Amino acid sequence: MAKAEATEGLSKAERDAVKQRAKELREQQKAGKNREAGEAAVKDAIAALEPDDRSLAEGFYAAVSEVAPQLVPKTYYGMPGFANAAGKIVVFMQPAKKFNTRYATIGFEDTAQLDDGDLWPVGFGVRAWTPAVDQAVRERVRRAIGDAG
Repeated sequence: MAKAEATEGLSKAERDAVKQRAKELREQQKAGKNREAGEAAVKDAIAALEPDDRSLAEGFYAAVSEVAPQLVPKTYYGMPGFANAAGKIVVFMQPAKKFNTRYATIGFEDTAQLDDGDLWPVGFGVRAWTPAVDQAVRERVRRAIGDAG
């Protein structure tokens, strides 16, 4: 892993992500809850990824879109994500290259209904989009939206 360029506070990658998020919020405010605008933004974000991350993001996008069509595609700090009807992110994919990590991460925000007692996972590292990964993501997304079937 590359050493962060932080002196104090946020690293350069983190500052860039914050700037990206501010830009997204301005664009999303202009577009409202327009599904087409969200889809375009997410597809543009995926297209800009490096090949390994793009392959994962494409699988992620297809799986979530099919399992949870009620979720709206939306970028989240420049990452592909999906939001509920209130506009809150439920699930997102953090590409490995975004913060120079060893693997991409699929994360669920607190809007996801994954609660299981006092401790449950909300983030999953992923290095390849395989049929097993696809199935596991689909199952977790179903659970996150409260659809056990």
